Amino acid sequence: ANRFIGGLSWYRKFIPQFASIAAPIHAVTNLSKSQRYKFKWGDDQSKSFNDLKNVLTSRPLMLDFPDDTQPILLSTDASKVGLGGILYQEINDVKRILYYHSELLSPSQKRFHPIELEALAIFKCITRMKSFLLGRDIIIFTDNCPLCHMMDKKISNKRVEKISLLLQEFNITKIIHVQGKHNCLPDYLSRHPISYEDELLDSEYGLGFRRDKSSAVQFIGAMVTRSKARAASANVSSSSLQQPQSSPDLSSSSTPVTTSSSSTIDHFDITQLQEHQNNDIQIKKIVNDLKHNPHISFELNDGILYKLQSSSHGKVKRKLIYVPSSMIKSLLVSYHDNPFIGGHFAIRRTLHKLQQQYWWPNIKQSVIDHIKSCIVCQAYNTSRQKRPGFLHPVRPPDGANELLGIDFCGPFPPTPTDNKYVLCLTDYYTKFVTAIPLPTCSAQVTAEAIFKEHICRFGVPKAIISDQGTSFKNQLMLSFAQLLGYHHIFCTPYHPQSNGQVERFNSTFVNQLAKLTDQEHNNLDEYLYPIVFAYNTGVHSTTNFTPFELTFGRAANLPTDRPTTFTFSHPHDYLDQLVRNLKYYRTTVRQNIQQQHAQSKARYDRRRTDPQYDLGTMVLTRIFTSRSKLDPRFSLDPKIIVNRQHPIYWVKAINSTTISRIHVNDIRPLSTRSNASSH
Repeated sequence: ANRFIGGLSWYRKFIPQFASIAAPIHAVTNLSKSQRYKFKWGDDQSKSFNDLKNVLTSRPLMLDFPDDTQPILLSTDASKVGLGGILYQEINDVKRILYYHSELLSPSQKRFHPIELEALAIFKCITRMKSFLLGRDIIIFTDNCPLCHMMDKKISNKRVEKISLLLQEFNITKIIHVQGKHNCLPDYLSRHPISYEDELLDSEYGLGFRRDKSSAVQFIGAMVTRSKARAASANVSSSSLQQPQSSPDLSSSSTPVTTSSSSTIDHFDITQLQEHQNNDIQIKKIVNDLKHNPHISFELNDGILYKLQSSSHGKVKRKLIYVPSSMIKSLLVSYHDNPFIGGHFAIRRTLHKLQQQYWWPNIKQSVIDHIKSCIVCQAYNTSRQKRPGFLHPVRPPDGANELLGIDFCGPFPPTPTDNKYVLCLTDYYTKFVTAIPLPTCSAQVTAEAIFKEHICRFGVPKAIISDQGTSFKNQLMLSFAQLLGYHHIFCTPYHPQSNGQVERFNSTFVNQLAKLTDQEHNNLDEYLYPIVFAYNTGVHSTTNFTPFELTFGRAANLPTDRPTTFTFSHPHDYLDQLVRNLKYYRTTVRQNIQQQHAQSKARYDRRRTDPQYDLGTMVLTRIFTSRSKLDPRFSLDPKIIVNRQHPIYWVKAINSTTISRIHVNDIRPLSTRSNASSH
């Protein structure tokens, strides 16, 4: 009884008066350990049990899916104890309920003004029902008249104004005032709110699966809500759900690319084997040959053709079912896509299972083609090989202050001067680093720091390279570049190798800073400049010179060095020596950088592929945002290549105009399944 009630608690938000219906069962289950001997199941408990089962299989739990051709209506209300709302549509004068919501007010919310409570009810309901409302027209009904203009006129209430700003992402076409006596159900929900939060259903604000599944999957669940709506939308006959031996297809997705895992494929049915064999041309030819040559490696038994194949020991011959070409695809779906039989495992495991009972010509190649074209496997599987794409080093500049790499490091624990970020600037020729502690990474602070700490000391660089963070890619930085006359280059998104020089220093800098800061790590200001000076006065492994030497034309004087006794007799002698040093540096450093780049490229490119894709190729792109262990590695929505400059490609979704730039090692070409299988 406890497990039954606990299971139904998942759906209690959709069951009106759940507590009242379940009260008889609660009366005999909510007993302390010492009182459990009083447990007695009577007629009241049986009636409650049956009533709850009926509620589970009837409305309003069996909610409807929204009709995209009709606007969505939302009625909300607020009381002194809670908030309530109903999401529904009116189609042919019939109200179709989509969602119920009620929520208890917190002690602080109970002190809100009535107009604030009504606005809060709208906000809570919309955010709770977000998955239903995004991209659809919404009409809101409320019994608070001033709120009818909250989306298009200013209301002199800060809370209401803030809520109106938060709701701008939704397409609210109008807010209509309705009298309280005609807003009964939301009023009831607000006065009898649910006093707990169901976090398990918060991720999608509903009961929908993450990916669409075929109707054959539904019969395997212990409880499937909205089954009638799912069956109607899939247009599947009731007979298709009466075949528990059929193979559910788990690889369907919301992609426009047609694959063999779509719901149109018939599921493998062994009872139809003989009929399909009789219609197969190749099998009929073998059966005719058996009449004249009974010793070939086939056998006809009870109207079924078998392939005779020697076992691994070579002594006993196994009888394997000869699969007709019309059933190969459905069998492959069963042995690969089915969660109980195949589980989307790899080629070797799937092939071994099939070869225990079935055979057809080129069975191995059929399995390879099927698994390689499985979109679920393409999106989720981890490649054990190196990421594709050869290394393309940045061409070394001809001199100092020509190409500058910039990036932010942090945030760190705030220092006494409230600095939390470090802006690092690295010269691609001299490797000289300038590090600037900053309190924020805003565009204004960034531009001011670059101007004061670098441009006013070294002059305007020819080009600056950075990532596409909001600190660098904004209108202020664009105007700043146009004003000073340098070219701002942006890296490919989520590809930090494009600005590897400054990224490499960041990794070195953080480690050195961690060694020297205190236990609270809040005194980076104290050690930042000494660390950068020590880096700039050390020999760089790429140039074989110190960054300080290449920047200023001389070696730095360190506190431990002996004072030099050499003097120039004339100021021009120092200038001549400085010019000779810089010429020598220019020749030697460029050669050293090119040599190091060649070694790095050879090491990086070893045993790595460099695929190149044509325009119009369908690909899957890597997911870069925060991803849990169970989320796909590549997007399930294919994209098409619309432009290319290898190794950079520009892609867009099929039904979208948004174009994104991506590196070749974050692309996986999409393999699709043909609609026909043959021997």
